[in-house]
Amino acid sequence: MDLGEPPLFPSITLPEPLQLPAPILEVPRADIPSYKPLVVPPSDLRPPPGIKGEPKDKLPKKAKQIIPSKPKVEIPILPPQPTLIQKINIPGTGISIPIPQNEILITAGTTATVSVAATLTATALFKRLVQIMKPVFKKTWEKITKTKGGMDSSDSSYLSGPQDSSLPPTPDG
Repeated sequence: MDLGEPPLFPSITLPEPLQLPAPILEVPRADIPSYKPLVVPPSDLRPPPGIKGEPKDKLPKKAKQIIPSKPKVEIPILPPQPTLIQKINIPGTGISIPIPQNEILITAGTTATVSVAATLTATALFKRLVQIMKPVFKKTWEKITKTKGGMDSSDSSYLSGPQDSSLPPTPDG
């Protein structure tokens, strides 16, 4: 079985790449962290044997004269503050649940109630406005389309969108 000569594929000669100089980069250096150790004398530091140490209470006479005496200030004793968190024990389980103060609970409950009531009222009001204003907008649209080019209102009805089935039918259709 002779397949013949191998096929000749077209070849493209690519130009030589542009020779760019090698970038000169400095070798990165890392600063090794270091610190000077802090020498702290031990709390039970004593002088070596054979050397007498000075007592801590002894200060030079000049130093005693320079230091003024501070008047003693009485710190007032404050009455105990009520805790902000109360705990309720669940009977039979031994579990204690933290509950905030009554003022915090009342504020949070009032805020939640007002926000829900406002949302429900606004939703009902908006639905009613849509129900009332839809026929008005429809008639206005029909008048505009009649004066613009003599088109029938039936021709432009596709522009007003699909009929809302959730609203009761209007006398106009």
